[in-house]
Amino acid sequence: MGQGDGLTLIKSLIASDSIMVHRHSGLQAMRTIPVMKNVMTPFPYAVELQSSLADAQALMREHHVRHLPVIDERALAGVLSDRDIKLLLGPDFDYPEPGGLSVADAYQPESYTVDLNAPLDMVLLEMAERHVGSVVVTRKGKLAGIFTATDACREFGLLLQKRRGGPDEAA
Repeated sequence: MGQGDGLTLIKSLIASDSIMVHRHSGLQAMRTIPVMKNVMTPFPYAVELQSSLADAQALMREHHVRHLPVIDERALAGVLSDRDIKLLLGPDFDYPEPGGLSVADAYQPESYTVDLNAPLDMVLLEMAERHVGSVVVTRKGKLAGIFTATDACREFGLLLQKRRGGPDEAA
């Protein structure tokens, strides 16, 4: 299946008359498109802009995450991904003196940011269009959560399970 075929499939499933929403208390069928606050990871780990890159990497490893919102003086400044770090350090992590690098050297200040009431379908389509792996979710301009490709895969899997009639125990 080509890249365009996947986008077509996502569009057709989003257009269906029933979308599944994952809530911490379980699944709930909805007839409307879910909004970000129902599918995001709330209260994500974040890193300060002036933190060392080594500290950010350690935080990512410790919590098994690939994206960290970046905060500067209590305000959202952007996002740092493991890919941003790899691009900076080079394919062999041979950057001269990587110990002197900070988050400010690698992060993306122009991160894709949405309000927690943004509809999931629009966010998914925009993520595909921009080729991004995460969306920073805000409430009144303040960090509220993060939505990643992993979250999108979970929601898509739940939707497919619902369309099939439930989880397949053989999987």
